[in-house]
Amino acid sequence: MLARIYRPAKNAMQSGKAKTKDWVLEFEPASARRSDPLMGWTLTSDMNGQIRLSFETRDEAVAYAQAHGIPFQITEPKTPKRILKAYADNFAYTRKQSWTH
Repeated sequence: MLARIYRPAKNAMQSGKAKTKDWVLEFEPASARRSDPLMGWTLTSDMNGQIRLSFETRDEAVAYAQAHGIPFQITEPKTPKRILKAYADNFAYTRKQSWTH
């Protein structure tokens, strides 16, 4: 029963960064999901797959896992590479690219 501790990435469908500051503790699936032949729903016998705990800091999540004897794996977040651009750069005298229109 291995747990993953990570900080979720920003939602790709929206520009906001809600719910990306908290750290999440989730359990790895213990068994593969299977399909119900009648309805087509996915079934699993692993109830720990439904647990998702949120913590404000990474240290709180690690302390919780250690206090309850849960083996864990920490995934550090990747910081996005920011490219700062301004609209005025399109008209700069020292522009490196030629005009296309």
